[in-house]
Amino acid sequence: MWRKVCTCEFGTAKLMKSRHGIAVVAVAVLWISAVDLCAREGTKDWVVLENCRLITNPANDGDSFHVSVGPNEYLFRLYFVDAPETDEMTPRRLVDQAKYFAITVPQAIEVGRAAKEFTRQKLSGPFTVFTHMSDAMGQSRLERFYAFVQTSEGDLGEQLARNGLARNYGFKAVPPGLKNSRLEIQKLQQFEDEARQEKIGGWGINVGRLNTRAPRQIAFSVFASEQKPQPPATRPAHSTVPASPKPTPSTPIPATTPAGPNKSHAKAKTPLGRVDINTATEKELTTVPGIGHVMAARIIAARPFRSADDLKRVSGIGDKKYAQIRPYFQ
Repeated sequence: MWRKVCTCEFGTAKLMKSRHGIAVVAVAVLWISAVDLCAREGTKDWVVLENCRLITNPANDGDSFHVSVGPNEYLFRLYFVDAPETDEMTPRRLVDQAKYFAITVPQAIEVGRAAKEFTRQKLSGPFTVFTHMSDAMGQSRLERFYAFVQTSEGDLGEQLARNGLARNYGFKAVPPGLKNSRLEIQKLQQFEDEARQEKIGGWGINVGRLNTRAPRQIAFSVFASEQKPQPPATRPAHSTVPASPKPTPSTPIPATTPAGPNKSHAKAKTPLGRVDINTATEKELTTVPGIGHVMAARIIAARPFRSADDLKRVSGIGDKKYAQIRPYFQ
């Protein structure tokens, strides 16, 4: 799933066999050409673009923006979420967005502009893009592609939803490392519901809370399976557009199984019968042996529970897993 795209694998292998500096340049050009080719044709594999930078452009908004990767420029549109428009150029869509947040059209534009500024701040540093190069259409002359964007704080779409600046609505895809899109849809709905309850972002514009942010730091998703991470593949030192067969987020992702003596020791200290099934954070849930970040997200998405005995209804928790983790919950 994380294979390099088109002829890039061949180019990397060729570089490793050569001792001449000119081969480095050739492979860099080859990789850039390969990404451009895939941009035109699309790909079933995830293209992983690291060290991306936001390009200032008047057409940028909360969920669609111009990005530079080395010398190349791309226009990406987020999967799953929809931030309100920033002007009246698409009135029908704007009216629909206003109805969703139960606000007026001018207020929806305010929310859209707040989402644009939020995204600009979150993308002020380098970030990672995961894309299939699927055409997202749009009115720009530059072809636009759907993508997931990971910042130093996690998934950008999730951050927008949690802060009331986007709705859980839009083109869907199975996120990298997951088997289906259901888990991400549930998580986004939970974030949206929390923002609505707290009256922040678009849900709080009528009470002066448009620019109020989520009150607590939450561990946003970085898409990865529960399998133990593999070491990143070697890539050309001078490659202009680096890519990786596995995502490399700024915050390390703990594996579901212990990665070393220190991690095993930390999980062994988790008190039995002390974890609250309905209030535990994702970080607290992952201290329970047998629960990784993906499983923790599934538990959070399945709330509320009448008691921890209902853990069996969470996808992926069978009798064996239940027997392993149940003693740690109240």
